[in-house]
Amino acid sequence: MNARELTLNIAVNLGRISRWAMEGKQIRISQFLEETAGYLKELENSPRNPRFEKTYQLFKNSFSVLKNNPKLNYEWAEDMLTWANILTHRSKLA
Repeated sequence: MNARELTLNIAVNLGRISRWAMEGKQIRISQFLEETAGYLKELENSPRNPRFEKTYQLFKNSFSVLKNNPKLNYEWAEDMLTWANILTHRSKLA
């Protein structure tokens, strides 16, 4: 997959994770956090557009914090959904 496809896959997963956080589905969240981390690792090794780099670095740092502190609350779900929207929009730059 190229950087754009990986970015979109990450964004879709984040949207799902957000929804599941509000539904209390911890097992699905754990599964998709790991899958998303794998996509992020692939993206790390993919050629990226320099215009996407700032967004990528901000997301990578934020995702690390969110992944290591999963919470089934509104704020955590909102952070995931916000990143899903940002990455969907910015994927065209990846």
